[in-house]
Amino acid sequence: MEKMRILVVEEAGSTNSLLADLARKGEAQDGYVVAARSQSAGRGQRGNSWESEPGKNLTCSMLFAGRDIDVSRQFFISEAVALGVADVLTGELADSGVEVSVKWPNDIYIGDRKVCGILIENSLTGRRVDRSIAGIGVNINQEVFRSDAPNPVSLKQIDGIERDTDDILERIASTVLANMECGDELHSRYMESLWRRNGFHRYVDNLREEEIEARIKDVRPTGHLVLELRNGEEREFAFKEVTAIL
Repeated sequence: MEKMRILVVEEAGSTNSLLADLARKGEAQDGYVVAARSQSAGRGQRGNSWESEPGKNLTCSMLFAGRDIDVSRQFFISEAVALGVADVLTGELADSGVEVSVKWPNDIYIGDRKVCGILIENSLTGRRVDRSIAGIGVNINQEVFRSDAPNPVSLKQIDGIERDTDDILERIASTVLANMECGDELHSRYMESLWRRNGFHRYVDNLREEEIEARIKDVRPTGHLVLELRNGEEREFAFKEVTAIL
């Protein structure tokens, strides 16, 4: 696989879109990273926007190509990216007494607050993932959030430290790429890092339109979340089919 290369631009509409364009032109290969100081049209999951104050945070995208991943295992990419971010942020906050975890499928939480959003966009050829672009937005130095997002937080809000976004970018990118070379142990690490991985918690089953109490039983290789209710019933959910109650 190609070695990591990082392109930093002052402004982009969406780093995912910019990187996809470079890949189509043959100007970006596996391991290529694009970051923007300012992003005017950052995208979150299912069309949501991503708030990021220019110059304060990390907004970047990573390209994975030619890795021969079967479509049934495409969630492996999400796990590799989420754990890469979580591992770096855990190190950054080691002295703060807070827990960094992965909220299924791939948000990164500090306690019950969201510090990072991840958007994975896959291009498929038959049963194989031909190309995958992972957009990563990490709140680093921003101190005030003005959007209606319910629970954002930044590293600086946690410990008051101003950080070098380029340094964190390089460490996240290298950690993610190392994770992409891992085998089955990556999934067990993902399960151990999950937010609310222990005990019963409140959720809304959006398919049945009812509130439930359940615990996390498993996450399938497809990315589906398996919850077990107090009566032992198991329910399986795709993204957006279940909502955790904060």
